[in-house]
Amino acid sequence: MNPPAPIPYGVNLQVRGLCKSFDGQAVLHDLAFEVQPGEIFVIMGPSGSGKSVLLKHLIGLEPPDAGEILVNGQSIQTPEIAAKYRLALVFQSGALLNSLTVGENVGLYLTEHRLKTPAEIARIVSEKLTDVGLGDAVDKTPDELSGGMKKRAAIARALVIEPQLILYDEPTSELDPLSSVLISEEIWKLNQRTRVTSLIVTHDRSLAFGVADRIAVMNEGRIITIGTPAEIKKSGLALVQNFLNADFKRDSNHHSL
Repeated sequence: MNPPAPIPYGVNLQVRGLCKSFDGQAVLHDLAFEVQPGEIFVIMGPSGSGKSVLLKHLIGLEPPDAGEILVNGQSIQTPEIAAKYRLALVFQSGALLNSLTVGENVGLYLTEHRLKTPAEIARIVSEKLTDVGLGDAVDKTPDELSGGMKKRAAIARALVIEPQLILYDEPTSELDPLSSVLISEEIWKLNQRTRVTSLIVTHDRSLAFGVADRIAVMNEGRIITIGTPAEIKKSGLALVQNFLNADFKRDSNHHSL
């Protein structure tokens, strides 16, 4: 008999009618989608499609011109509501501070806000680094880590606050194919273990189809379709197929000089 599925720990996220323009140029057009508690939801699309602007709205760096963002049915545009929920962002670059050790980077939020004793912080940091396969890196400096290890350290740093929603900004960018696979595995295993709600912004097709429960495809500030990985692969929309099959094909008649 299979064990019962873990109860989702994450929150419900809803985006309703989100619009944003800069200098009269529309960047987001009436975006609407919902992410279920414990789901891995991937937003993918080409560069310039509005993914990064959307992410800035989700973390509160940009106010929308219209529309709203709801967590468990409450608007996070209200400061007291936003403060009720634990949201973590894994930056594209990792954003580790080179002046601190890996352990100090991971525990920085707890240390700065004096939320735990030094002994408790050390225990939590060790636990989270072990969770992402970096248990022996606590005393290393960021410049001693590979690109993939930096990404995993950034994930560990996000985990120390026990987030209910994790946002990933291009988590496999600048990584070699093997490191990209390892990061994808870490994201998937973390979700299975904690059932945190995960939203990933990426143009990495392998990551998207490897970990997503559902995928939203963006183009020119609009979400053009949402579906399971299987549904997206079978989409009859030309824009979707053009993005999914955008591979270089060498002209067989071309000859090098």
